[in-house]
This record gives sequence, structure tokens and C-alpha cells, in this order.
Amino acid sequence: MVRTIELNKRQEQILEIVKDNGPITGEHIADRLNLTRATLRPDLAILTMAGYLDARPRVGYFYTGKTGTQLLTERLQKLFVKDFQSIPVVVNENVSVYDAIVTMFLEDVGTLFVVDQDSLLVGVLSRKDLLRASIGKQELTTLPVNIIMTRMPNITMCTREDLMIEIAKKLIEKQIDALPVVKETEKGFEVVGRMTKTNLTKAFLALAEND
Repeated sequence: MVRTIELNKRQEQILEIVKDNGPITGEHIADRLNLTRATLRPDLAILTMAGYLDARPRVGYFYTGKTGTQLLTERLQKLFVKDFQSIPVVVNENVSVYDAIVTMFLEDVGTLFVVDQDSLLVGVLSRKDLLRASIGKQELTTLPVNIIMTRMPNITMCTREDLMIEIAKKLIEKQIDALPVVKETEKGFEVVGRMTKTNLTKAFLALAEND
């Protein structure tokens, strides 16, 4: 779980002063704590950037009234797919299962997106799909991936403008490892990226580090 920012004792004192006396200037806050304005500047900057306080020129600091959970929710609502998506790995629908396994191994991915001759999304291949095919007695070098792939319209997709939190819900709900990021065209959906659990982890880690 992503942690909210942990405040030190002085930052908590600043919050209490602004709650009770806001709007209040930085100078007046410093006077109440018997500190210099320069000493308080980093704490005020952190509290403002984190969203606990709002600063207005020539007026002072206001308490926003938001809890750490509310602030975290607001920041999650600003994480979009387009900022964290990675490059998709695609294969043609006519390639063999053997070639798909080799591609998955060489590219070090857990999901392949299958496209037709127009480079439009027609299917998805997971590790489980390829493993299931490998266990059987079928000839993998002649078996095309379009026989074993998950087909449209049973593919869960996302767009560059979707929120990362919504992607997390989809991955959990569908119990899948990756989603194709698509752009809709007149003929179908073009694959422009991929979203995986690793992408989600990086996004939430970036959020925690920003805190």
C-alpha cells in the first residue's frame, strides 16, 4: 500500500497553528514557534506541496482541511496511463505458438498482443495460454496462435487517458497480468502500449517517493 506523507513534530505544530489562526503569514507562524522564517521555509514548502496547506500571496497560509487519505486519493486521481505505459510486444495472428514462446522469452514479457495484417488488435496471449498449448500433443511449430489466443471482444483494454487506479481495478477484477493500451481507429483498435503490474508498481512507487 502507498504510504501518505509522515509529518514531523514541527510540521504538526505548524498545521495546528494554521488551523486555529489561518490565514496567517509565514512570519507570524515563525514568531509563534520562536524560529526564523528561513528555518520554517522547508516545512512550509512540504506542507504546501503535499496539499495540507494552501498559500496565497500577500494573504498567508490556509489549512485545506484535507486528511492524508484524501490527499493521497487526489494524487492517485492524477496518475494516467500515458505517463507510465511501456512499449507493447506484438505478434501476427498467423505466427506459430513456438515462435510466440520464443518471442515471449526473448522480450522477457508475460503477455503478447496479437494483431492482424492491418496491425489491429485481434487477440491476447498469456503465459498460461502458451503453457496450456505446450502441455498438449500438438505440433507447436505449425499451430497458429489464433487458435489458442483470447479473442475480441473478450479482451480487456485501456486507453492512454485512463487513470492508473482504474487499471489496477481491472487487473485485479480480471485476474490478468497486462492490458493493451489502444487507440481506436475506423477499422478497429491499434495497440500503442501496454500496462502491467510492474507499470502500476512503478507508478505507485513514484507517488510514494514524491511524498
